[in-house]
Amino acid sequence: MSDVARLAGVATSTVSRALAIPGRVNEATQRRIAAAAEQLGYIPNAAARSLRAGKSRTVMAALPGPSIVFGTAQIIPAVLQSLSATLAENGFDLIFSNRDSAAAERHILGQAFDGSVRGVVVLGAAPLPSYGRRCLIDAEIPVVSLLLDRSADGIPSVITNDREAMQEGALHLIALGHRSFLYVAGEAGNYHEIERYSGLLDALATAGLSETAVIRHGGRLGFNEGLRNGVEAAQAYLKMKRRPSAAICCADDAAISFIATVQSHGVAVPGDVSVVGFDGAAIGAFCDPPLTTLAQPTHDIGARGAAIMLQLADGACGAPPLKTTLSSRLLLRASTGAAGGAPGNPGAPYPARGVRPKRRL
Repeated sequence: MSDVARLAGVATSTVSRALAIPGRVNEATQRRIAAAAEQLGYIPNAAARSLRAGKSRTVMAALPGPSIVFGTAQIIPAVLQSLSATLAENGFDLIFSNRDSAAAERHILGQAFDGSVRGVVVLGAAPLPSYGRRCLIDAEIPVVSLLLDRSADGIPSVITNDREAMQEGALHLIALGHRSFLYVAGEAGNYHEIERYSGLLDALATAGLSETAVIRHGGRLGFNEGLRNGVEAAQAYLKMKRRPSAAICCADDAAISFIATVQSHGVAVPGDVSVVGFDGAAIGAFCDPPLTTLAQPTHDIGARGAAIMLQLADGACGAPPLKTTLSSRLLLRASTGAAGGAPGNPGAPYPARGVRPKRRL
């Protein structure tokens, strides 16, 4: 810092203020200091700054399993990338802890209670980290949940509109003339599975179709498990005497393995069966055919979660919203087509045969 001060022609204390609180230094001086710091390759010592301020500049991401690739179609890593980048831009480091053992739970709580971390971002549907009578929520540090709604427990949550998005995907298939569906489910009782299947039922009700139009298979949730789920659903589909004309999958990984399996047995996609996934995994664009999917706003989820964490960590005025819902979007690709393989009009209205109220689970 003293080297920067000499090069910029200012006092060391001025450099300290310029780097910590830019608004307290006039613009011309700020530019000289920034240029000197860049020329010298100066990087502030985050650890020393934390010690001096008495507050950690580290945020922990508590992951739901033994690997950061856990999560449907690698959605969690995509969210973490944005979360980490936004925190880094604001002078915070992000560390990871995988919740794969009792020792890992104790480690998370230890870091939270002793002040080693400024806050914790929780991903996944497992209960909050706890050990004995201690729970993460009692550590008196900010906790933010991503992808799972924990707002009822007073935890700010950033999620996507699973239910409404899946309804949109199903209505797209109905508009293409499809009236029979295979639903490849996620793990029973999982938050995302409940919301997404409910969205499918909402679409059926809107179009005046019965729940009997759906054959449900599954399910598992998680990258490797989801791939196997899609294979098993495809095997069940191939044995059916009357095969549904469309398959709707709770996650992209299941949709991808479903397509590969049925195609290896001579089934054309979308000629014989249209397929829709959920997540917007990047690999879906490179499938054959490319996968129609509901793309989650992973970048925005991570960035918004980081913004809420920063607001809480810095004690900014005003409380963040307890629940932030960001919309997924229907990404149309070549895995969906008209029922029966005939040329279709994706914008054609579905027949409203006695619209029923939406079903709520």
